[in-house]
Amino acid sequence: MSHKNKKRDGIVYSTNPDFDPDASKNNDGEEVLAPNQQQLRIWLETNHRGGKKASVIKGFVGPESELLTLGKELKSSMGTGGSVKDGEIIIQGDFRDRILEFLTKKGYKAKKAGG
Repeated sequence: MSHKNKKRDGIVYSTNPDFDPDASKNNDGEEVLAPNQQQLRIWLETNHRGGKKASVIKGFVGPESELLTLGKELKSSMGTGGSVKDGEIIIQGDFRDRILEFLTKKGYKAKKAGG
């Protein structure tokens, strides 16, 4: 028998009198992190792309609408195509350095990873 209280989501005790256990979630129950708390990774992938390179941003935590907005801003800033699917932003081409610079200016914690 489980006694886990879903509202507290694993929080046992807090000494903060103003603590709100739901503060890190939005109205839909999705977890929301501020940009400076995000741990984004920028990968270079060529698999299943006909040998063409794509920069893939992984690790975003937040609602799909914010991910779509960030993807749109990145595509516009890089001047190339791309898509957002399965919680990842895919930008056509090898733009890892420019993406890293863009995300850092927006306040995200990001770093290049993998290939």
